[in-house]
Amino acid sequence: MAANSLLTNKKPEKRLLLFLNKKGGRSFSGRITIRHRGGGVKRMYRLVDYGQEKLGVLGKVVALEYDPNRPAYLALIAYQDGDKRYVIAPKDLKIGDEVICQLSGGEVKTGNRLKLKSIPVGNLVFNVEMEPGQGGKMIRGAGAFSEVVAQEGEFTHLELPSKEIKKFSNDCFATVGQVSHAEYRFEKIGKAGRRRLKGWRPSVRGVAMNPPDHPHGGGEGRSSIGMKYPKTPWGKHALGVKTRNPKKWTNKFIIKRKT
Repeated sequence: MAANSLLTNKKPEKRLLLFLNKKGGRSFSGRITIRHRGGGVKRMYRLVDYGQEKLGVLGKVVALEYDPNRPAYLALIAYQDGDKRYVIAPKDLKIGDEVICQLSGGEVKTGNRLKLKSIPVGNLVFNVEMEPGQGGKMIRGAGAFSEVVAQEGEFTHLELPSKEIKKFSNDCFATVGQVSHAEYRFEKIGKAGRRRLKGWRPSVRGVAMNPPDHPHGGGEGRSSIGMKYPKTPWGKHALGVKTRNPKKWTNKFIIKRKT
């Protein structure tokens, strides 16, 4: 990532690093719960401030850094009280810019973290809280954003990346702007070795297996899957199946379902 002129050529902040243990796709019981994981280069985890721990303290962007654990870039913020924190870098944020997390009011500009009731309709936001005081939980991937489409009483209506429209409490915090590195989805890995360095192991197609090993297996020669729909190795729907619990308590906040 050194070739990217936007990023700072420096070592990460040592105080904000943790050693990251690899699990190889295994759960606490030792069973593989995520296939095709393992190996890869060693990584250090960056402690990211998703909430509003530095409320009301003005900060200055001193570095924009690559994070091996996520596609989005990180911004290193130096606050007036001498503390430094990593935050998810928004698009178009530059070194030297000043940002602040404001409890009430505040300037609506890229990088500032405000309550949803302080952000006018039409603005883009990310790193949104689901409940007040919980810290940012939604819309944190590279290039992601949500649009404020309405202010109604105690709620703010947001159009999510899935085009679902959902209402959030006015007291929830969100960061103004769009997550950085939106071009991530167009980047090509280029070779298998780079994918192995990222911790991904080879995967075998289901149609290349035998019937006992996969629902798509078997047949003479190069046969197609021979099924009405793609399946997982355990015979469940692989595409198009609804995974949301119809009794989930947050369903009452959905105004328009995703398309």
